Amino acid sequence: MAETQSKMNKPGFRAPEFRLKDTVSGQMMSLHDLRSEKATVVMFICNHCPFVKHVNNELVNLANDYIPKGISFIAISSNDAEAYPEDAPAKMKEHAVKLGYPFPYLYDDTQEVARAYDAACTPDFFIFDGRLNCVYCGQLDDSRPSNGKPVTGNDIRAALEAIIAGKPVSQQQMPSIGCSIKWRK
Repeated sequence: MAETQSKMNKPGFRAPEFRLKDTVSGQMMSLHDLRSEKATVVMFICNHCPFVKHVNNELVNLANDYIPKGISFIAISSNDAEAYPEDAPAKMKEHAVKLGYPFPYLYDDTQEVARAYDAACTPDFFIFDGRLNCVYCGQLDDSRPSNGKPVTGNDIRAALEAIIAGKPVSQQQMPSIGCSIKWRK
């Protein structure tokens, strides 16, 4: 498994708007529809990546812990489903239902949304404040499939706790590491 780091966009950029199909409900959803006035977490994930598989349970725990606190979560897969059929929308729906994703799992079939966010890997995490300005881009925590460290979500949790407390998010942010987004040729 080849490791790719997130690009670590400088915090402050505004979340690009999008309108994508939710693979579970079949409905078109936009950032405007899904965002929170407090904070919005945008996660680029997929089904087949071992790095995402490693953190999936924590993604569910994280969302279940913070959605009641007014935080919105959005998962997007931008992988080329022709080359990676496990990442096709029908499989995304099965995956989301099986794992009990409490957030929409959107499919970016044109890959335009991943490009607009400058996403590089799966998983890749972005947290936006209530004005949709990026305050965090980086890792979930420092656990990886092969390093034996527990999956805690500590980095994302610390950022969300700062937002909830009305404090600035730490600028010490580590890049996410995962599989590269599978771009169409």
